[in-house]
Amino acid sequence: MTTPFRRRGRSDSAEGEKVVMQDSDFRDALNSEQYEAALAPDGPVLILAAAGTGKTRTLVYRVAYLTSRGVSPGHVLLLTFTNRAAHEMLERAESLVGTRAGGWWGGTFHHMCNRVLRRHAASLGYPSDYTILDRDDSRTLVASCVRERKLRNKEFPKPEVLLSLHSAAVNSSRALDDALKDRFGDVDVDVEDIRKVLQDYESRKRKQNAMDFDDLLVNGVRLLREHGEVQDQYQHQFRYVLVDEYQDTNPIQAELVDRLAGRHRNLMVVGDDFQSIYSWRGADFRNIMSFPERYPDAKVVKLETNYRSVPEILSVANACIAGNPQQFQKTLRPTRESHHKPLVAYMPDGAAQAHFVVETVRELCSEGYDLSDIAVLYRAHYHAMELQMELTRQRVAYTIMSGLRFFEQAHVKDVLSLLRVLESPSDQIAFMRLLMLFPGVGERTAEKIMERAGGKFDALDAAARGLVGRLLRADAALEWNEISAIMGRYEATGRNAGSTMEQFVEAFYERHAVNTFDNADRRLEDIRELIAYADKFESTERLLSEVALMTNLDAEAEDVNARALSTLRLSTVHQAKGLEWQAVIILWMTEGMFPSSRSLSESEAAEAEERRLFYVAITRAKSELCLCVPQVRRMRDGGVMPCQSSRFLTELPQGLVRTKRPGFY
Repeated sequence: MTTPFRRRGRSDSAEGEKVVMQDSDFRDALNSEQYEAALAPDGPVLILAAAGTGKTRTLVYRVAYLTSRGVSPGHVLLLTFTNRAAHEMLERAESLVGTRAGGWWGGTFHHMCNRVLRRHAASLGYPSDYTILDRDDSRTLVASCVRERKLRNKEFPKPEVLLSLHSAAVNSSRALDDALKDRFGDVDVDVEDIRKVLQDYESRKRKQNAMDFDDLLVNGVRLLREHGEVQDQYQHQFRYVLVDEYQDTNPIQAELVDRLAGRHRNLMVVGDDFQSIYSWRGADFRNIMSFPERYPDAKVVKLETNYRSVPEILSVANACIAGNPQQFQKTLRPTRESHHKPLVAYMPDGAAQAHFVVETVRELCSEGYDLSDIAVLYRAHYHAMELQMELTRQRVAYTIMSGLRFFEQAHVKDVLSLLRVLESPSDQIAFMRLLMLFPGVGERTAEKIMERAGGKFDALDAAARGLVGRLLRADAALEWNEISAIMGRYEATGRNAGSTMEQFVEAFYERHAVNTFDNADRRLEDIRELIAYADKFESTERLLSEVALMTNLDAEAEDVNARALSTLRLSTVHQAKGLEWQAVIILWMTEGMFPSSRSLSESEAAEAEERRLFYVAITRAKSELCLCVPQVRRMRDGGVMPCQSSRFLTELPQGLVRTKRPGFY
């Protein structure tokens, strides 16, 4: 399997001089699984690298092994999902073998396609100096297409939404019509107009000799498909192709890899089917699962020795994922000493959960952990709303790793602006924000309306509402009339914040969100949770005061956090993938929350991916793991709904966790 190498001591080599590594160098640096993978013979290889098993180290030593065998760096292609990851791996390999950078081909799929297209763009009718559009460039171009079709006066999705829809269809190799039907099937939008705008966008890009990021992939694969001489050139050049995070590839990326490795078939893909959690952005789980079928002679190596987590955490991880269908079964084996079992904490409700998390964080800090050693993970952003407020009240420094703080988000501020206007006629900022939600109303138009209204707007005064309606253009006035009716009913509802927001969403904002945000469903989920949360307050004024207080305290906390050496980390599980902490707390381990009821309703494969997501969450923890299970959820009508423990907990064999019931008396 290995070739004996002539060895030169590293301390004797000059910078840039090649160091020939011996077999013992690899045996000393790698465990038996890593060694088998890094020194695998030529041919297709599938490395199934379970969480915390050292896949990056294995890839680095694979590159070092190939170089020590005399393979030129220019004949090795390393594809990753970030340029930084590729550069770090190649730099580490260079430090091992003393080879200078320069000849390596390493980077993202987009980066690689761009390098090839710069050389061969003429074959597709592009000049070599074609322009690459960034997201803002693409948005501007789509907006121009909308204007040219005179659609600005119609209710129409924003450019960001159209681009997101288009990109999702391209990256999943899905028909645009199917994507349009799923996204706008229940919304009053002219799908044919959308199709025409996107066709115009493609035409305008072509006329301007421009490509967006998706085009780099599409045209890169098209170049290889349609021009055999180009494909032959790169198949000949790349004797070895290595791919990291293969479970996250989409159909276009998988085809690109197969084509580039088609001649020598020295293809090594590294990934973990247990951590395939990005189907919503085009990743296709079938790429990694079908690899042995596409390459029947593939060598399969499993990395199962875990260096991250204590045995008790790994026992839960192994048990939770074992029942998933269609997977390469792997069992994480611990290297660390035994510790106590993960904790499942049952508490009365979300407020009790927030209080419990704060107390748990303080206990962990008293035991010697730093705040930065601790992460709170959750399935959806709104799950952490109450916790964020409690952390702010208790002056616990925290950082949101997965977006803005809850009350800083645009959609939350949009809905609250209606309440602010109803409660305060002099709140010009809220009034202008509300006006700018309507079609054709920008900042200058909103300012003019405010001036005509005398600098104040009494939302409870029918005459004041009528004046605004007359100042708006026709399509905006129709939308305003519906909102005006809601304002007119505000007193009759007893100035009820939840009821008012609910009417606003049904009459206007749901449609606005679908046309404005590429993740409208998640934002509407946030708003529904906000509506239920509002019923905790005896008045709208009290709710708004609490939000304002929290927002101001958050602003102060941001200044403190910026100077702090450590802060508690809050993140969705998706954003936490690839990271690790000494202690992890997972919120809302209940049915409908984790797993997500919305995701479960979208596809038959969703439950398996939700379970993989739970596995990812668990395996972020090194030493401490706590799973929170509130017993009830506060509902919109002021009542409560009993919560069932997540199936991911009830499925666990007895004896793997310890339990606690804080807050029950």
